[in-house]
Amino acid sequence: MINILIADDHAIVREGLKQILSEDDILVTGEAGDAAELFQLLQNNSYDMIVLDINMPGKTGLEALKEIKMMHHGIPVLILSMYSEDQYGLRAIKAGASGYLKKVSAPDELVKAIKKIISGGKYISASLAENLADNFGMDYHSSPHETLSDREYEILCKIAAGQTADSIAEELSISVHTVYSYRNRILEKMNMKSNVELTRYAIKNKLMEV
Repeated sequence: MINILIADDHAIVREGLKQILSEDDILVTGEAGDAAELFQLLQNNSYDMIVLDINMPGKTGLEALKEIKMMHHGIPVLILSMYSEDQYGLRAIKAGASGYLKKVSAPDELVKAIKKIISGGKYISASLAENLADNFGMDYHSSPHETLSDREYEILCKIAAGQTADSIAEELSISVHTVYSYRNRILEKMNMKSNVELTRYAIKNKLMEV
């Protein structure tokens, strides 16, 4: 039996994932709604694998992933995301994820992804594998958006998608002032002056789906 810990801030998503896995030799033995709960469970229990949502309140999935690889490096992590591979796939694999799966593909691919990772492999699509090959040996910070922290990158994508500071703050459980502070740092790091420039850049570099 494969023991799985699911970390996703939406209870309905966790329930759906459990139903997908219910008819196989995979058992969900832990559920976390945020990073704090995730690390509490990891401290007190043993799991074979973590299925981790990339978009959680407080600490992002990518931030949690990096901490998991430092503190519990033997546990493989499958990143589950509503975002395209162009947005987060490469960043997730470089941060130590064993796989990247879009939520829309979970009903058909989740069991396959888990079994491949448990057997020692990585679960990535052909397009993401090609992207990794293209980036092999290159300076990871060669593009302006690669200089951003995981939280800055997440907020860049949300700004480019047209979300307001209020909606970003509510979704990420941070203050509006903090959102503006991140925005200002993003603009400074990327040498840009407005949200319009950020949006154009995101579209050009396929950081958002259009």
